[in-house]
Amino acid sequence: HISSSFSSSSCSDPLAGIIPRTLHQIFEKLASNGTEFSVKVSLLEIYNEELFDLLSPSPDVTERLQLFDDPRNKRGVIVKGLEEVTVHNKNEVYQILERGAAKRKTASTLMNAYSSRSHSVFSVTIHMKEITLDGEELVKIGKLNLVDLAGSENIGRSGAVDKRAREAGNINQSLLTLGRVITALVERGPHVPYRESKLTRILQDSLGGRTKTSIIATVSPASINLEETLSTLDYANRAKNIMNKPEVNQKLTKRTLIKEYTEEIERLKRDLAATRDKHGVYLSPENYESMNSRIVGQEEQITEYTERIAAVEEELKQLIELFSDSKQKLEQCTDDLQDKTNQLQEAHKDLEETRHRLTQEEFITSRLQTTEEQLFSTAGQLLSTAEASTSDVGGLHAKLQRVRAVEQHNSTVQSSFTERMEQSCNSMHTALQEQSLKQTAILDYYRHAVADLLGGTGRVFEESLGSVLSSYSAIKEVVGKGVDGCKSRLLQQENLTQENRDSMLQLLDQHKSHLEEVLIAQAMPGIRSVIAMNDSLKDTLQKYSALAAKMEGMKAEMTAFFSGHTEALMSMREAAVQGLSSLHDEHEKLKQQINQASSSHQTRVSQLLKCMQDQMNLLALNTQTDFEGLQEMSDAQKAPVETLKNTIQSKCVAAEDETTSVHSRLISCTDDVISGINDVTEEGQRALEESSGYCGLLQSSLDSLADSGLQWCHTVRDSTEKRAQEQLTNIAENKASVQALLEDVERRGQTAVEECRSRLAPVQQEMEQVLKGVEMQTGRDQVTLQEHRDVLSSLATEAMDTVNNFVSNELQKDLPTGTTPQRKEYKYPRILDPLRSRTELEEEFRAQQEQLTSAFSQCDALTEGEEEEKQVEQDSLEDEVSGSSDSSSSQPSVPDQDKNLVCYEEGRVPFFKKKAKKENPSNKSLNRSKVAENDSMVSSPRSRLPLRAQNQ
Repeated sequence: HISSSFSSSSCSDPLAGIIPRTLHQIFEKLASNGTEFSVKVSLLEIYNEELFDLLSPSPDVTERLQLFDDPRNKRGVIVKGLEEVTVHNKNEVYQILERGAAKRKTASTLMNAYSSRSHSVFSVTIHMKEITLDGEELVKIGKLNLVDLAGSENIGRSGAVDKRAREAGNINQSLLTLGRVITALVERGPHVPYRESKLTRILQDSLGGRTKTSIIATVSPASINLEETLSTLDYANRAKNIMNKPEVNQKLTKRTLIKEYTEEIERLKRDLAATRDKHGVYLSPENYESMNSRIVGQEEQITEYTERIAAVEEELKQLIELFSDSKQKLEQCTDDLQDKTNQLQEAHKDLEETRHRLTQEEFITSRLQTTEEQLFSTAGQLLSTAEASTSDVGGLHAKLQRVRAVEQHNSTVQSSFTERMEQSCNSMHTALQEQSLKQTAILDYYRHAVADLLGGTGRVFEESLGSVLSSYSAIKEVVGKGVDGCKSRLLQQENLTQENRDSMLQLLDQHKSHLEEVLIAQAMPGIRSVIAMNDSLKDTLQKYSALAAKMEGMKAEMTAFFSGHTEALMSMREAAVQGLSSLHDEHEKLKQQINQASSSHQTRVSQLLKCMQDQMNLLALNTQTDFEGLQEMSDAQKAPVETLKNTIQSKCVAAEDETTSVHSRLISCTDDVISGINDVTEEGQRALEESSGYCGLLQSSLDSLADSGLQWCHTVRDSTEKRAQEQLTNIAENKASVQALLEDVERRGQTAVEECRSRLAPVQQEMEQVLKGVEMQTGRDQVTLQEHRDVLSSLATEAMDTVNNFVSNELQKDLPTGTTPQRKEYKYPRILDPLRSRTELEEEFRAQQEQLTSAFSQCDALTEGEEEEKQVEQDSLEDEVSGSSDSSSSQPSVPDQDKNLVCYEEGRVPFFKKKAKKENPSNKSLNRSKVAENDSMVSSPRSRLPLRAQNQ
């Protein structure tokens, strides 16, 4: 094994090197085997092509060691004086490594702070004792070389000078020689330069011998070491291609090893004595070593041939002894056989008659026994058939009993199940009747409550309608009187103003043309804007109409969904709406009449304004104030009516909301309506803002027009002031009459509103009470219905559980047990075999005896032929044995030669005895013939010949 310094000798875990790991594994393996062993180690240093022992006891390594070829191993070497230390554990190895590392030559260079300046060889020799099955002790010897090579060095880069340069040169020389050796081994060259270096000479057996070799290459990832890395990898790659032939270590016996050691000691003693005495033959070391190696090889060959000759002679001696013993035993057996044959011939006559009678009796007995066995077999079949039929009948009865038990249990369970189901149905029927009665009572309660609510609401609306009609008639009468008075006064004013019209026509015509120009230029855009705003308001009203239609559709859908509960409320709502709408219509008519009177008065005032602007302004202001007061009173009367209408409508809507349960749809529709209203409101707001802008423009135009008209009015004010004074008296009178009319209308409207409020308040309270009662009753009815639904659901579930339990658990089934017998056909003998008479049996025996006689004659002829063959084979065997003895005495036998001797196992018939042919086993009497008896009584001699095999 070849590696770097760190990979070889590092002892610290987990960075332990190859040597500590190897020794650790070796000691563990040897300890686990449980065999006796010894381990020796040595540490050799190659420094400047000189050998030094790093384990020498002296502190300084100065003694150079000599290297010799091993006479026992042609490819091995011996280092004279190398210290081998016996170790017992890995700790001792670590101490040895530390001691050797301290003595090893190292130095620092420009490339490495700790650079090895020499090669080291760490050798491990292991002796193991092994005991064979025969109890012989064997010794196995194994050797392991762990080599730490110093790296190749570039002197220019490492900065080595003088001594370090010489060291680097020797290192590179030895590594170069090692590379040449590897190249020669790979290329299979005729000459391998092992002797050119001490390193290659020591590693001769490891590189090209019969061992396993591995190399660990140390490379660097740095680019500066690229050349060394490539050289090392090429080195290892070439070494990888070396083909070794590893062989298993030879096992030596203890005696052989002791003998070798003894011979070595004797040889060393002789050499020591010759050295002391200064006599003998002195040769050169090379010649002496070659002579010793040649002598050792010849001695080994002589020893091997001597052992082979001794083994062959021993084997031949054993064969001769075995042959002589076998020949004596054969002669003795032949004499004994002759005596026995004579005795058998004498006894054969006596036995023949006895055997004949015995055979006849045995034949008759066998035939009778066969007939008896047939009868027993027939009886057994009959008994088994009877037993099978009896067991089948028992199985059928058991099956019938199981079926009856299942039917009886099912009938009992069915009767109890019928009773339980009848009770469940009765309870469900009772619950349904109770539910029907409760629902009928709920519907009656709703019918009476709605009827009472409709009656009370109708009465209140009739009373309210009567009071409103009476108030309306009184207001109409008062307003009619006031209007008539206003008409008479207006006629007087018309007569007074007619006189001034003619005088003002000329001025009006002039001013008319001026006003037309101003209106066309300034007022017409404002008027158009007002018209556009009117169109926008119309669109807004259409959207409101669409929303109202959507609300009507929603109301119709809700009415259809709750038709049973909302018909009465809808009729009540329609009656209230109709009454309020009629009241509203009358109020609108009154308002229209007032507006018509106001418009006519405004027309006359405007005509008067053309003549007298100052008087017109004052009159218009007062008249407008009076009519606005009248309008406010009318609006004040309208507000309570609208409040009443809204109150009734909100109550009706609340009643409808309380009766519905589909809040989601109502909420969605309401959201749509709200979004639509918001959109319309935003559009109206935008239209209002636009109208405000347009009105501002119109106001500015009118202001300019008023300024121009004011200048003109100042010119005519003096002329018209006198005539206007005459109109003040008439206006004051009209104001007083209108004020009286207004007070009378306000008083009567207030009275009518109070009466309506007093009549509608109790109705509202009554409706609220009725609706609250309906709401509470609806909640209680909902709870009651939920309870009845739960009861019915539980009853239905219980009934289903009962049915499932009855079907799955209580009802029993006749499950197949596999014991019920199947229909089958019984087979048994119907006819018994008759017994044969003794006469028939004797006749049959005589016929067979004649056949036996002819068979005996054939056997005698066969026996004579076998005796002749036996004599011939015996003569050939004697000739063969005598020939082999002559050849063995004249020539030494080779161990690999066959002995051509045949040995049979103990107890078998010899090769010169032929077995008689086997007879038919059915005819046992034939085996008792005289010839067979003679063959069986002959004792076969046991052969002592060895097995035919090659002795090595």
